[in-house]
Amino acid sequence: METMVIAGLILALIAAVILYKVLKTIKNMVVNTVIGLIILLAAKFVLGLNIAINVITILICAIAGVVGALIVILLSYLGVGF
Repeated sequence: METMVIAGLILALIAAVILYKVLKTIKNMVVNTVIGLIILLAAKFVLGLNIAINVITILICAIAGVVGALIVILLSYLGVGF
């Protein structure tokens, strides 16, 4: 009986650690997305670039953050995409 309790506690601890890592990753992605979108909107309105805010640009900003937003701006400025 005690073995089952110890095993349950160990499983609960492992689940808590995994949940913490997932939530921390999601938080970082949300922060990257928000900062990237702010940069894209600033470039759109200040520089007058025609940047489409869609799922692809949001994913690029979520994954790459500020660097991704700068890449999207550069590609838009060069007329390659977005």
